Amino acid sequence: MDEPTPAHCTAFEGSRRIASGELKAVAVAVKKIIDRGVTEPVLVFDDKTSAIVELDLRGTPADVAQRLEQKPHHGGQNPPCSAMAEGRRGPGRPRLGVVAREVTLLPRHWDWLASQPGGASVALRKLVEEARCANAGKDRVRQAQEAAYRFMSAIAGHQSGFEEATRALFAGNAARFDELVQAWPVDVRLHATKLATAAFEPQPQPHLEGGAE
Repeated sequence: MDEPTPAHCTAFEGSRRIASGELKAVAVAVKKIIDRGVTEPVLVFDDKTSAIVELDLRGTPADVAQRLEQKPHHGGQNPPCSAMAEGRRGPGRPRLGVVAREVTLLPRHWDWLASQPGGASVALRKLVEEARCANAGKDRVRQAQEAAYRFMSAIAGHQSGFEEATRALFAGNAARFDELVQAWPVDVRLHATKLATAAFEPQPQPHLEGGAE
């Protein structure tokens, strides 16, 4: 089965951004540019994860577009935290898109899960949803860091200050990061900064009961 393709992406020829937007439009643009002849490697990045997108550029631009129209796309968002999976289906309620996979737990964990209303599967789903919602901010920062780092490693690993910029990214030091990437090619700098933006967002502080005297 083919892997889902990204909904939106950005293409670079060397350090120059050549196309950005919906995958099909970017792929067609890349095909036309390559057919005219390129002097540097062309890389296409998933806008969400910065994973490199492999394109089948055989044939004409129309052939490239047609193949992509037949492939599934990812990019859907996780369900909102309030939409937690419930244990029972009411009359006419559609089935959840659950996936059966192996989970390894200690006997006491299985005993506790079995004692929960709805059984182990329902309890696990609720625990996962609660953890996902509680850690949404941290997960968003981590995903932004990983996406920015993946892009930077692929295209800017040879740039001055790359290692220091990477450390600033994971340390959450936006000012230092911006300072270090200023000398990079403008398109690379702008895209890296855009990806890293969420990594520098302030995180909500835990609520403290009682307050200070």
